[in-house]
Amino acid sequence: MASVAMSQDERHVQRTYWTEHSADLSVECMMLDSNASDLDKEERPEVLSLLPAYEGKSVLELGAGIGRFTGELAQRAGQLLALDFIESAIKKNESINGHYKNVKFMCADVTSPNLHISEGSVDLIFSNWLLMYLSDKEVENLAERMMKWLKVGGYIFFRESCFHQSGDSKRKYNPTHYREPRFYTKVFKECQISDDTGNSFELSLVGCKCIGAYVRNKKNQNQICWTWQKVRSQDDRGFQRFLDSVEYNHKDIMLYEHVYGKGFVSTGGLETTREIVSRLGLKQDQKVLDVGCGTGGGDFYMAENFDVEVVGIDLSINMISLAIERAIGLKCTVEFECADCTRKTYPENTFDVIYSRDAMLHIKDKPSMFKSFYKWLKHGGTLLITDYCKNAESISLEYAEYIKKGGYHIHDMKTYCQMLENAGFDVIFEDQTNLFMKTLQQELNALENKKADFIDDFSEGDYNMIVERWKAKQIRGAAGEQIWGLFIAKKK
Repeated sequence: MASVAMSQDERHVQRTYWTEHSADLSVECMMLDSNASDLDKEERPEVLSLLPAYEGKSVLELGAGIGRFTGELAQRAGQLLALDFIESAIKKNESINGHYKNVKFMCADVTSPNLHISEGSVDLIFSNWLLMYLSDKEVENLAERMMKWLKVGGYIFFRESCFHQSGDSKRKYNPTHYREPRFYTKVFKECQISDDTGNSFELSLVGCKCIGAYVRNKKNQNQICWTWQKVRSQDDRGFQRFLDSVEYNHKDIMLYEHVYGKGFVSTGGLETTREIVSRLGLKQDQKVLDVGCGTGGGDFYMAENFDVEVVGIDLSINMISLAIERAIGLKCTVEFECADCTRKTYPENTFDVIYSRDAMLHIKDKPSMFKSFYKWLKHGGTLLITDYCKNAESISLEYAEYIKKGGYHIHDMKTYCQMLENAGFDVIFEDQTNLFMKTLQQELNALENKKADFIDDFSEGDYNMIVERWKAKQIRGAAGEQIWGLFIAKKK
């Protein structure tokens, strides 16, 4: 009974808040921002561009408000149900968008047990600023309900304000829940349901990113959206699951950062980043894509020191979540997205620089990836990659096992260079193994000097594991079989 009472109280508070802020039913009121009209022109197309294909399909819009997105969704959906719990808002929505014959309008509360939507009937559930007006428990319950409403293979897209408010509207009180992004990720990642035949279903993360319009206009990374797909629990979600549960689980990220420095999960941390970025000749207002950005240290360095606009993408939600959290309050133009770079698309001639540090070893089809990089770069643009390579002659069984265990795709430098040239690039390549070896020794020395602190934070077993792995890299480097390659490729 206590939880029901708390939920009813929460709904009363939120209804009162939105009744007050919906008085004139304007875009400024819906976005709670005096600059809403200008923001809307840039932000709305961006949000819509992130949606999975829904042409001719069944769409459910939760928290539809006055219809900022309803009319856009209606133009492509087969059928659309627009729902909001403020009657005046949904009536205005209907007055604006009622001419779309494929849209139904409903005044209802998404938390109400009286809201009945057929199970397995919806292809896409869309919500923009809804969950932050629900209690934690209400979010958990709604996640489960949404999963039931979805068809297998259907999608949930939601966008929320995290950490703090973005709009500048004055408010007497503000009952909004500005949560950390990891709360939403955890709730939806752990949500599971079963059907009457015993089949189990869960949600697979398709993407998570900052809304770029807010980064560019407000240097604000707190507007974050997620896309999830309903899948059978037995379906293999492959590489992303491996990254987040094995290679880059939260503990291991913290462990790597203890060695490399906060924000870095690759060789040399900030020191090698400074040295390698200096090769780019970055200029103010250039646009940089960091592929395999990890926890974002290199992106913050480039944005803060060269005043460039950086887009960082990585397949690990654990790393992207940390990067987003650390971006809050920095006031630099950096946005992050959890995405598979092999499936991601950007318009041609978008970036001045594409930058990737020790991440391409995860990519099997490098020729296709490099062709995409070539398209995404502006004419005269630069691609810079550091990556593990191997000796063209032969490698030891130990290095072969290391490659196999990590699921890596590693090539000799000439083959690597040829793949880049085949994509159209002019390429300079350098063997930087000496720098790699020097950096490994510096990291081992630093690790030894802070051994007690490391063991306090982790364990002696973790310390010994890191030392053993670093020394194994040194042995392979000294033998000339593990090579650290630097590739600087220019678009003609």
